[in-house]
Amino acid sequence: MHRPTGHRLRAVRLASVAVALVTAAVLAGCRAEPSPSAAGATDDAVTVASFSFPESALLAELYAQALVAAGVPVRRERDLGPRELVLPALRQGLVDVVPEYLGTALASVAPDAAVAHRDAAAVRRALDRSLRRWGLMTLRPAAAASQNGLVVTTETSRRLGLTEVSDLQRTAPTLTLGMTPECPTREYCLVGLERTYGLEFGGTVPFETETQRAEALRQQVVDVALMFTTDGQLATGDLVLLRDDRALQPAENVVPVVTSRAVDRYGARLVRTLERVSEQLTTQHLVFLNWRVEVAGKPLAGEARGWLRRHGVLTSAR
Repeated sequence: MHRPTGHRLRAVRLASVAVALVTAAVLAGCRAEPSPSAAGATDDAVTVASFSFPESALLAELYAQALVAAGVPVRRERDLGPRELVLPALRQGLVDVVPEYLGTALASVAPDAAVAHRDAAAVRRALDRSLRRWGLMTLRPAAAASQNGLVVTTETSRRLGLTEVSDLQRTAPTLTLGMTPECPTREYCLVGLERTYGLEFGGTVPFETETQRAEALRQQVVDVALMFTTDGQLATGDLVLLRDDRALQPAENVVPVVTSRAVDRYGARLVRTLERVSEQLTTQHLVFLNWRVEVAGKPLAGEARGWLRRHGVLTSAR
């Protein structure tokens, strides 16, 4: 749910981080670059950040509440921005913990990595090797996975005979795709859809949120929409997720990426807490939580707290 001042607050946070990144870059030109694990460390709080989409904010809130319950001081930076902003903030130590997705994270930091992209363990090893140079690491991934998916309405699926992504080849030039603003340059979005499936849509329309894309489908503003495979909108019954029959999408298990600064400071307490969240989190849980927050309109913090209690991460007294 968006607060009336949400866009203004996010703009302030984005500007603050951008200024800090520019300042760090200027200082780096004047003196030796500080250790990534030390940069931006002004107090003992662990800064938990999310990308600018609802599922990421939900995952970050799970991490934040679990850490607070474990006695780790936390600062939240929800909806910080796209990966192009959040990753540099991690590198500079301006944020400490981010919920990531294995395959997309690897494509961002090492696009030429030679790895079986559907093998979660292999992707994680390659990701850790690439992150190490910035003082970053992954912790245990969750079973929960959330990939990019193409979605149509049930009516469009029946009318055009669409059940798999490759079925779109027949009609893509006549269809409009609703997508994220970053999709045209992303390996597992428009770039990969063109290369792997040969899809060239008749038009594209960018939308900031999954809710906007789902509504655009229902209102026939677009014919196909890019959505996460864990999107709560998919539980409503009027949308169809097309099967990725040519295996474009990589292993996208949810994984905490953390700074060595945070791990050095809080050690096993931080690691065990975040990995306990990962141990409990399944794809089905993520779909349900997304439905509760995005469709049913339940408060994000309350839903995160309820899940943590049901799965023993928080005791009922907390």
